[in-house]
This record gives sequence, structure tokens and C-alpha cells, in this order.
Amino acid sequence: MIKIIKATEKDASVIINIGRKSFIETHQTSAPEKIINSYLNDKLSLAIVTDELSDSSNHFYLIYYKDKIAGYSKIIFNSTHPNINTENITKLERLYLLQEFYDYKLGYHLFQFNLALSKKNKQNGMWLFVWIENKRAINFYKKTDFKIIGEHDFALSKNHSNLNHQMLLTY
Repeated sequence: MIKIIKATEKDASVIINIGRKSFIETHQTSAPEKIINSYLNDKLSLAIVTDELSDSSNHFYLIYYKDKIAGYSKIIFNSTHPNINTENITKLERLYLLQEFYDYKLGYHLFQFNLALSKKNKQNGMWLFVWIENKRAINFYKKTDFKIIGEHDFALSKNHSNLNHQMLLTY
């Protein structure tokens, strides 16, 4: 019923569609619609996503439920950050799940898959940013033993940013 596969450049449009829809589902109240749409047009264009997919340091995975696309993740191994004194650490840059699949624990499955990959690649932990108003995601990450270690202004435009927690899981 659940299938996770590595995304390739041919999956760019799938990632764009999921990214746009799930970002709007989660962040639609974080900024005016015009700002969100402009941000999504800039960050989830075909050229940008294709470049990300072709970069060997980025690892994208698609999750399917009953042969229907439900979400995707993006991780980067050995992605250091000034707030983190740990070497060999993975950045969980995106874990996007469409709202219609929330009740199937697919986010947990996709997270566990990425966690296993991180450990297999001899990483010592994982870090991420999450919008402080995304209580569902924050609670999810806390349940998986992430700790809040700092804050980050996530710029949606030149004049609008959303405060994010920086979270860390060490292993």
C-alpha cells in the first residue's frame, strides 16, 4: 500500500504540484496570497526544481499510497549549520504531505525512511526549519525526539518573513 521511490528529473512537475499544494495548505495564513504565490512561482519553477533534482547532493523521495502520489521529501547529507556543532549531519529540507493523506501516518513513514538513509550514510543527526505556527509539524518532530535549538527568519519576499524554529535530532 505504501511505496517510497527516489525522484528523478522526470518527476519535477510532480514535485512542483505537491510542493505548491501542500505549501498553500499549510502556510496560506502566513502571508498575503500575492506573496505566497510569488514565492511559489520563484522557488517551485520547473527550472529550479529540475536543477535541484539534478544536483547529486539533493536526495528527493516520493511517497505513494495505494498507487496515488501523497508527498515527497528532500534531504541533504553533510549539511552543516553555524548553530550546530555536529559533523556529518543531514538537513531535512522538505517533508511535504498532501492534507488528504494526513490520517494514514505517511509523514511518519517518509520520515523514518529518511532517518534510516541518514544513518546508513553515517550521519550523526538531522536538522530542519519549521514555521512556528505549524503546530502539527512541530508536534510531529517533537514526538520523534527533535529539540528546538534556535530560530530563523524564513523570507517569503523582500518585505515578508516568517519566524521558524530550528530543530535538531542527534543519534
